[in-house]
Amino acid sequence: MRADDSSLTPDQYRKVRKEAEKLLCEAGAIGSFPTPVDDIMSAAKLVVAPENALDEGFLQRMRRKASAALKQALSKVLGIFDATARLVFVDHSLGASKQTFIKLHEAGHGVLPWQRGLYAIVEDCEKSLAPEVAEAFDREANNFATEVLFQLDGFIIEARDHSFGLKCPMKLSRKYGASIYASLRQYVRKNDRACVVIVLDPPEIVLFDGFKAGLRRVVPSPSFAEKFGQLALPAEFTPDDKIGAMIPVGNRKMTGPRELALTDRNGDRHECVAEAFKHPYNVFILICVKTALRKTTILLGPKS
Repeated sequence: MRADDSSLTPDQYRKVRKEAEKLLCEAGAIGSFPTPVDDIMSAAKLVVAPENALDEGFLQRMRRKASAALKQALSKVLGIFDATARLVFVDHSLGASKQTFIKLHEAGHGVLPWQRGLYAIVEDCEKSLAPEVAEAFDREANNFATEVLFQLDGFIIEARDHSFGLKCPMKLSRKYGASIYASLRQYVRKNDRACVVIVLDPPEIVLFDGFKAGLRRVVPSPSFAEKFGQLALPAEFTPDDKIGAMIPVGNRKMTGPRELALTDRNGDRHECVAEAFKHPYNVFILICVKTALRKTTILLGPKS
């Protein structure tokens, strides 16, 4: 299981958020939906290359151009920021929401003042875009992209007008032009309720056992993490356990609310409500402590 810790220190977050707010205002993007990425890139004085040029020959030319001032990707390159030319290159074979996030991530490298001048060429891949990325350089760019995409607190404030559940971030994902996964992370990580989303790989059919789905990532809200710590979860889920039994199979995409119990770090048992959604790349299981469903407060910043 990979942690979903994309947090910054309070001071780092404050500085990144300030630059995100400045760019959103310069682009006139606040309150415009879906979040107008083209206007934002223009305000950042960045140009997104229209061609899909990320083949090996192109990469080698860019690396020679950068010389020592290169931040090289660790796996397949999905995006490049050319700091000298103020150009952004994105893998156009990716889905629209993935391309959006990569563009905004590269914009972070180009806009955050303390990152300017560090590299001539920045290559990004799944590892540098992942929530658990270790380097502050990429964590800052990821947080910048998230703050811009979800228009600071616009997304989470709007979530107050909806009942708690999967349908809320799914609906808002379409409005903001974000992926369902990014929207669920935003929904849970800034939520004051004790809730968590468990992200699984798509289920694989297994003879006799029905199916198995590997554990990919766990994203807790601040209050859930404080109460439960790190959940003791299996590496794989099957229909034989309560969480695995919720995984939609066949043509089903959702499993409606069901009750289950979780034990916190003090050994106390809590009744919870869980529901699940499946798309081609992941299964999401959203769990909330029952007593927290009466709460309506939403956090507007990261946990200190």
